[in-house]
Amino acid sequence: MLTLDEVNEKYFDVLKEIGNIGAGNATTAIANMLGLRIDMSVPEVAFLPVEKLGSAIGSEDEIIVGILLGVEEDIDGSMMFLMDMASAHHIVNKLMMRDDSYNEPFDEMDLSAIKEVGNIIAGSYLSALSGLTNLTIVPSVPFVAVDMAAAILSVPAVQFGIFGDNALMINTDFSDDLGIKGHFILMPEEDSYAKILTALGVPI
Repeated sequence: MLTLDEVNEKYFDVLKEIGNIGAGNATTAIANMLGLRIDMSVPEVAFLPVEKLGSAIGSEDEIIVGILLGVEEDIDGSMMFLMDMASAHHIVNKLMMRDDSYNEPFDEMDLSAIKEVGNIIAGSYLSALSGLTNLTIVPSVPFVAVDMAAAILSVPAVQFGIFGDNALMINTDFSDDLGIKGHFILMPEEDSYAKILTALGVPI
């Protein structure tokens, strides 16, 4: 079983490449969805213990939007895409063709739009991972939550079960006329890291 130190030392560049390709795919998908030209910053990639996720994304009492999915087939685990409220409102207002100053609480239609964005973003990252590894990776139906960051980050433990102690976190800024900031978090079970790296031809 791989330890956090071993992954950090030997395989970080491989994991970073997955993050770069996934983020690039997600940017293209969001741009097509919104009909905008969107530039993407170079993603920041970190591999860290699950208990440090809260402090890594900002204030744990900040209200954020989380899109949560399970991952199945050749690898098992869970994944999340997290946005601050400004980013979530920005995307929804673009999709609903509303003025960007609209800031009312999300209704069912808004949450459905957010879920679809989550589907596209998650699919982009999983396609990158699947394309690099030739593994079959299938996401579950997404679950959307609007809550404090600490509460949302606790959901995978209840919803999917924490499969491992470590998470791959990719922070990306998608910039159009205002800017969208998102955190993508992949939490494979420990054995799945070995499957991913073996499929990539990395000796373990």
